[in-house]
Amino acid sequence: MDDVDYVFQGLPLHVLLVHAVVIAVPVVALLLVVLAAWPAARRTLWVPALVAAALLVPLGLVTVEAGEWLEERVPEAPLIEAHTSQGEDIVPWLYAVLGVAALVAAWQVVTIVARRRAAASDAETGASLRSAGGVNRITGLVVSIVLTLVAIGVAVGAIWTVVQIGESGSRAVWEGSFSDTPLED
Repeated sequence: MDDVDYVFQGLPLHVLLVHAVVIAVPVVALLLVVLAAWPAARRTLWVPALVAAALLVPLGLVTVEAGEWLEERVPEAPLIEAHTSQGEDIVPWLYAVLGVAALVAAWQVVTIVARRRAAASDAETGASLRSAGGVNRITGLVVSIVLTLVAIGVAVGAIWTVVQIGESGSRAVWEGSFSDTPLED
């Protein structure tokens, strides 16, 4: 960590990266809930969601590292120490979001393969495709419900963690450093 200079254009990189994390984590987590629950959306957006979730992990890890770098360069303060200790709490949630994205992607691939096999089988036998996308309807419904519940759980956990970390960071920066009334020039 000492070999890397976490500064961009004169600003600590953590200050810039944290904005991307605060926006991207909830957006990707909520997108995964939608994809788990809505097959039509999943058919279109599963690849971008998987890529976005995969990019969240390094983004979050670099943001945490940049925050630790910054902590070593500001005066010690209990609020900053509290924020820094909370910052790493996002890491397991980043991997959980990636795991949900992988599950959504895997389910979509299974659905695609089953649909193709059913279509090929139907073409050979002259039968019509009667199941939803080549997957048994009951199986599809159960998997979608479980996947949606998992996605909701991970989304709630990830978003709650981002909010808690962000709130502690805001307190560390702003508590006691502004006036309730406008300052006179």
